[in-house]
Amino acid sequence: MSSRSIEDLRSGRLAKMSPAERAEFDKVYATARLALEFGEQVRDARERGGLSQRELAARMGTSQAAVARLEAGGVGSTLTTLQRVADALDMTVSVELAPAS
Repeated sequence: MSSRSIEDLRSGRLAKMSPAERAEFDKVYATARLALEFGEQVRDARERGGLSQRELAARMGTSQAAVARLEAGGVGSTLTTLQRVADALDMTVSVELAPAS
C-alpha cells in the first residue's frame, strides 16, 4: 500500500477538474482562505488583548461558540460582524479592493 500525502491527493483531484470546476473551486478556496485569515487576525488580537473567547463574545453581544467559529474561519463574516469585532477589540476595520493577479 502506497502512502500519498494530502497535497498529492489535492493535486490529483485538481488535475482532473474541468476549467469550469476549477474556476468554482478557486472561488470557494479564496473565500475559505479569507475567512481563515480573518479568524487568525481576530484570535491574535484577542490574545494580545488578554481576552478569552467568552470575554470577547460578551463585548460583541454574542456567544463564545460564535467567537470560536469566527476564529476557526467557519463563518463568512458580514461587514456588521467585522465592525462588532473591531469595536469589541478597540480596533478599526479596513477593507481594501485590489486588482486580481
